[in-house]
Amino acid sequence: MSAVEVRAHAKINLLLRVLAREDDGYHGLETIFALLDLHDTVIAERTDSREVVLTVDGADTGPFVQNTAFRAATLVLDAIGHPFGVRLHLAKRIPVRAGLGGGSSDGAAALLAVNQIAGNAVPRHELLQFAARLGSDVAFFVAQAPLALGWGHGERLLRLPPLPAAPALLVTPPVGVSTAEAYGWVSTARKHDGRRGALALDLDALSSWGSIGRMAGNDFESVVFARLPAVRTAFEALCTTHPLVCRMTGSGSTLFAIYRSVRERDDAAMMLGRKHGALRPVMTMETPPA
Repeated sequence: MSAVEVRAHAKINLLLRVLAREDDGYHGLETIFALLDLHDTVIAERTDSREVVLTVDGADTGPFVQNTAFRAATLVLDAIGHPFGVRLHLAKRIPVRAGLGGGSSDGAAALLAVNQIAGNAVPRHELLQFAARLGSDVAFFVAQAPLALGWGHGERLLRLPPLPAAPALLVTPPVGVSTAEAYGWVSTARKHDGRRGALALDLDALSSWGSIGRMAGNDFESVVFARLPAVRTAFEALCTTHPLVCRMTGSGSTLFAIYRSVRERDDAAMMLGRKHGALRPVMTMETPPA
């Protein structure tokens, strides 16, 4: 196999709780991930150079050596002794610095694509270890579960029974949020608080979009809304469209709402217009990516 194309899907966090900062400097977390049909595309081509070359269309993703897809391809080639090189082409559709996991998903797609070119030389359990080294969301994207509970740093996963595919609307205000900064804001806000405990969950709370709407939450919302009024205003406007679930995803700045029908979603989009940022109609996923 000389070339592989993989879709790198976006995610939303239906629940996101930030726990205590640990000795390694990272916070523990509890989250529920859901996949969206919105995706980037990663194309990996085998070359004779024994190097990784990356090209990107659609967004500025920063220095290529820091790109998660570049690092992922390098990990696989390092593991198998660099018998060949890889040319990666990344077509970006997922907004960056928006809480949708685009960079992490690109990294997972690159892991899977380069490993396929190598004849799946790296066992799946090792790929998941690579994913944990690359970033907190990467393991979820490698697992390709439509719905999953994540904890630890997001690398520990439990696949959940999928929910029916549902129409959703993404609103991305014209401001980005640095994940590192957002964690710092949470730490500052909790300076005098006690240790945050884990949450007891059962499957009944995750059995329908309505029940998820009643328990959903995101610990980043209060600190992001306080510092970025445009995100707060967009969230308040989105809530008025009567969705089943309405939250911010990840550390922001994208907000999402899930609706009972495509018509309700499209009516919401018409009501909001472009006043609060870019709108993207999407669907949640019921089955793993093809």
